[in-house]
Amino acid sequence: MSHDRDPPPSGGGGQGAAAQAAALGKTTIEDGVVAKIAGIAAREVSGVYALGGGAARMVGAIRDALNTTDLTQGISVEVGETQVAVDVTIVADYPVSLQKVADDVRSAIVRAMVELVGMEVAEVNVTVNDVHIPADDEDGDGQQEARVQ
Repeated sequence: MSHDRDPPPSGGGGQGAAAQAAALGKTTIEDGVVAKIAGIAAREVSGVYALGGGAARMVGAIRDALNTTDLTQGISVEVGETQVAVDVTIVADYPVSLQKVADDVRSAIVRAMVELVGMEVAEVNVTVNDVHIPADDEDGDGQQEARVQ
């Protein structure tokens, strides 16, 4: 679904830049663009390790290896005429305050939607579905030491 945006009418007595722009045409912002901007905003938040659930992250790892990162991974948007609603699923770094990270993600997405997309935000729902522990990344020899001999 695409979203058509007509600039608001100018508030002055004369014809302003917005009214002139409206006379020249309209701007259409596709849902995928809105989702991509939300995904970029969420990824830039400190404490966010990744976006998306387990299966999406597996596919994302393959895409990353092929240098075709999906910036909309973990993002779902619903775009109306003047408002947008965003659902985002994140993996947080450990140890961080999950509430603070969720609030920071929400703020970053709201700011991006207002400043870059030019739309009012109805809601931003943040789901934390995992916590990344740095020890998970350590490369070992793949063998676990036996507990008993």
